[in-house]
Amino acid sequence: MAADLNAWTLDFAARTPGCIPTATFYPEPGVNRYTRAAIESGARLFKVHIQVGAFNPAHARIDAVWGLLADAGIPVVVHAGSGPVANVHTGPEPFAHVLRRHPNLTAIIAHLGAPEYVEFLEMAEKYERVSLDTTMAFTRFFEQMAPFPRAYLPRLRDLGLAGKVLLGSDFPNLPYPYAEQLAALVALDLGDHWLRAVCWHNAAALLNLKDPHLWDPRS
Repeated sequence: MAADLNAWTLDFAARTPGCIPTATFYPEPGVNRYTRAAIESGARLFKVHIQVGAFNPAHARIDAVWGLLADAGIPVVVHAGSGPVANVHTGPEPFAHVLRRHPNLTAIIAHLGAPEYVEFLEMAEKYERVSLDTTMAFTRFFEQMAPFPRAYLPRLRDLGLAGKVLLGSDFPNLPYPYAEQLAALVALDLGDHWLRAVCWHNAAALLNLKDPHLWDPRS
């Protein structure tokens, strides 16, 4: 299934200016082969949803894939937190096991790791190539379900200024207007420099968006 998804997304990216070529993988037969094929076809970002996929990120079948991505420096967005519905493979420990095996993996923890914000924040502080994304965080929808502990905002600010917090949105699958995510980040009052870093510069640096064929809001 992942091979077919990757074929579609890579074809879409090739036909869509400004779209980052993206791929995924599961612990299944052929995963090493089709992951390499996706990279050779230009994939620059991977996404893995541990909750929806309901698989152990430390599964032996994908250990080599994590290593491949770590060696290649290709970022992977990982939904590893237990929100909104936990399973036995979500939460910090399963993915921490992956990082202990592959400490150089470039990983972006979706939703700031909600609801285990603190544990994933500490993970980003510990590992040089681990970042967090802001998807749904601080919106009314998420704050009612899993509020971010305000005592940790200074550390989130430091991570953002260090290049380790990136804007995420889940657009278009949202239960609120897209602008609410941006307004929620502004309301944190962490400074314009932090907002610029989170909303553009950190991701641009991570994905090396100096390619003239990719969209640049400054152009």
